[in-house]
Amino acid sequence: MITLRDVDEAYQAIRNAIYHSPCVLTQSLSQLTGCQVYLKLENLQMTGSFKERGALNKLLHLSETERARGVIAASAGNHAQGVAYHARQLGSKAIIVMPEATPLNKVTSTRRYGAEVILTGRNYDEAYEEAISKQQSEGLNFIHAFDDEKVMAGQGTIALEIHADGIDPEAVLVPVGGGGLISGIAVAVKELYPRCRVIGVQTKQTPSMKYSIEAGRIIPMKSKPSLADGITVKSVGHLTFPIVQKYVDDIVLVDEEEIAAAILTLLETEKTLVEGAGATPLAALAYHDLGLQGKRTVLILSGGNIDINLLSRIIERGLIKDGRMVRLRVELMDTPGQLAIVSACIARYRANVLEVYHNRSFMNAALGKTFLDITLETRGGDHVQQIISALGAEGYTVQKL
Repeated sequence: MITLRDVDEAYQAIRNAIYHSPCVLTQSLSQLTGCQVYLKLENLQMTGSFKERGALNKLLHLSETERARGVIAASAGNHAQGVAYHARQLGSKAIIVMPEATPLNKVTSTRRYGAEVILTGRNYDEAYEEAISKQQSEGLNFIHAFDDEKVMAGQGTIALEIHADGIDPEAVLVPVGGGGLISGIAVAVKELYPRCRVIGVQTKQTPSMKYSIEAGRIIPMKSKPSLADGITVKSVGHLTFPIVQKYVDDIVLVDEEEIAAAILTLLETEKTLVEGAGATPLAALAYHDLGLQGKRTVLILSGGNIDINLLSRIIERGLIKDGRMVRLRVELMDTPGQLAIVSACIARYRANVLEVYHNRSFMNAALGKTFLDITLETRGGDHVQQIISALGAEGYTVQKL
């Protein structure tokens, strides 16, 4: 297992090349959650995520001869960019194998940082197999995204920065995929702050670490699509697993709607753009009872490399989760003037109509009746309930879709 000494050595090695990201107290999220919430803004790193910490530490521990031969990695995004950027800074050739479905912006960024990108495979696991094959055939040095002691120690430098900022955390919430980030942080946090709770956060789509911890052995899982694509890892690391077993207090699962709402909250209240994985700590704190009321709680916002093409859909899902966008189905008589009555009722409560769908033939309404599907922009759940009650008072049957 890695130790605090390993993490400190990594910190001394990379500190002049890595941004000491801010860890800021947020009054708005503190009020929202009832905790003293600090945000560790790893989305502000040069490549947009924490991954470059571990990548750089691994690169620095290669000999000059090894770096001259070149390095290879498999990644769907953040690890790729971290390896590419720092390999170029150190004068080393980097090859990154990425799944064919990797978003274009991540492929473009990785190439911009100087790496050769190979697109192959339907998912990370197939890309990983190709990277290992190429590493063996060409004598390259493989840099694992999480299951490597130097990588884990590099990620743990985040905890040393929190310590240097004098925050004295009582809880730290960390996104969990393969376990590299939380392993490094947990080792350092537990040695510096033995009473501090370390809580991992995974998506319900691929809870590989949580299920493995509960079973007492590594259990590979089928990876499912998620907004938190950076942590949808089929199988956790053999090196990370025992560290998580020893040091991590709990692992919480969050769903897609909670992640979307957390992205929206950070964007709207903190003016901070994070990717799905980076939003999972807030999703856990905001929507789950973790028993952290009043405690100094640090959320690791692990990255900000979100696919812009998905952002509008994520914002929309966040608005729905927050109750500020809703679709109602109103049953009404198929007579003139009904639409005007419904519209006037909604207007009285100052809701904004975004979309209206009215079709007599294909909505299975009883003869003499019809359905009106109407999408509204509202102020939240209480506002929606006021509108539903008002329509009910007019004699309409209303269903929230």
